[in-house]
Amino acid sequence: MLRAPQCRRRSGPKAWPEQHPAHSDVLERTIMKASREVRLKKYAKGSVSADNFEIAQVDLPDLADGEVLVRNIWMSVDPATRIRMADMSGFDSPIPAFTVGAPLDGGAIGEVVKSRSPDFDTGDTVQSWLGWREAFVAPGAALQKINAPGIPVQSLLGPAGVTGLTAYAGLKTALPKAGETIFVSSAAGAVGSIVCQLAKAGGLIVIGSAGGAEKCAYLREIGVDHAIDYKAEPDMLAALRRVAPEGIDIYFDNVAGAQLEAAIAAGRDNARIILCGSVSTVNDEAPSPGPRNLILMIGKQMRMEGVTVFHHFHEMPEFLQELQRLVAAGKMTWRETVFEGIESAPEALAALFDGSALGKALVKLGA
Repeated sequence: MLRAPQCRRRSGPKAWPEQHPAHSDVLERTIMKASREVRLKKYAKGSVSADNFEIAQVDLPDLADGEVLVRNIWMSVDPATRIRMADMSGFDSPIPAFTVGAPLDGGAIGEVVKSRSPDFDTGDTVQSWLGWREAFVAPGAALQKINAPGIPVQSLLGPAGVTGLTAYAGLKTALPKAGETIFVSSAAGAVGSIVCQLAKAGGLIVIGSAGGAEKCAYLREIGVDHAIDYKAEPDMLAALRRVAPEGIDIYFDNVAGAQLEAAIAAGRDNARIILCGSVSTVNDEAPSPGPRNLILMIGKQMRMEGVTVFHHFHEMPEFLQELQRLVAAGKMTWRETVFEGIESAPEALAALFDGSALGKALVKLGA
């Protein structure tokens, strides 16, 4: 297992700033000719290790018409990356696997160093899906110019981006009602912590599970009614029944495994389960058995539904409006675990699964 590095942790803003700091200087740096990137060295079986990755230096090509040279500043690290590092041959998966020998990819925020595209100027801040590399040349169509006054740019990779939208869309799919009880697993994680705060703001009773005293303390900080340290509980169902003796109405699942089984058992009639992730099983070398108590869902008339953010991008404007409202009201905050440098990216990914990352995991690549 990779050793987790020392991380810098930050809280999100307590109030949404009115002005975005202006970019005051014209870029005065040597045009980049080379970049480092993280490649998949071999498919992962079980926990990821340094042996699954290699860092390679590549020469950057000259720009063709319509292309842009971008220096990445921030990159996102997400659980889905680990899923794509597995050999999926023989599986009918909607998520494409990475190719051995090729660079990984993921969300990134960067700065335009040079442009031959009419849509981008030197100094523009852009968002792309070309993370896991320090710099790249790409067509302008692969980039999205960022114009988000008052939003810290790295939050567009987390709470103000697809991470936050995943939480918003997933909770909305569950049709929550004020007064209901929701259980959220991996509640101190990037998605889970946003779900908890959205649910609390909507008048729900919120139960969150996380691993360790520090994470449970954070859950209480953000208003979770009952924090369960799953590492200290020998029986998750008993723990759920202790804090919710009348059962739960919604389960937002980020981990699968034993917590999903406990949620099915603790579900009330017409309870809803939202499947968002399977962190507890993704490193298993052999397929994990499914919940053994699915039959309970029949008599309880429970509903289980998977949610993927790719079907909800049209909801981004309404989500950002709601996020801004909650931040301004002091009802939404977040944490970031920041790793420094491209060489720390594999360790950042491992931290998502060994429990050492709190909130959104990011890699800072430049000033």
